[in-house]
Amino acid sequence: MSAGTSTKSKSQSRSKTVDFEPKILAFCCNWCSYAGADLAGVSRFQYNPHARIIRVMCSGRIDLGLILNAFDKGADGVLVSGCHPGDCHYITGNEKAQVTMELAGELIQTLGLEPERLKLQWISAAEGQKFAESIDEFVETIKNLGESGAKAQAQGG
Repeated sequence: MSAGTSTKSKSQSRSKTVDFEPKILAFCCNWCSYAGADLAGVSRFQYNPHARIIRVMCSGRIDLGLILNAFDKGADGVLVSGCHPGDCHYITGNEKAQVTMELAGELIQTLGLEPERLKLQWISAAEGQKFAESIDEFVETIKNLGESGAKAQAQGG
């Protein structure tokens, strides 16, 4: 009986190491994207639980340091989500976010990471379903890429 139990626990532990659970940070603007995330929850839209949502006042407040720090601390992907162009509560914050994300994409490639690990998405407060779908799609993209390894690189490993 103990031999069967040890075989089962070995196969269970193997499947846990094979199953990759990505760490995703989603920076969401307070006025649109975070409200879209809230609508997704209130509407009971199911989406992947591997994304950790961080509410920011504006997507334009996300700087390169925050993105790089996320990867350095072990994030496998970073999603920045804001108001649709022309609808920013801070007038041009989402335009600033777009410029920052373009720079961040180039920078992470220089550091050896795939640009697909970074995503910019416009989601309004009324788009709860789109929020849920965006999270699911991004998690699948990151699962296909595997672990980022950025934390190991930063530690010299």
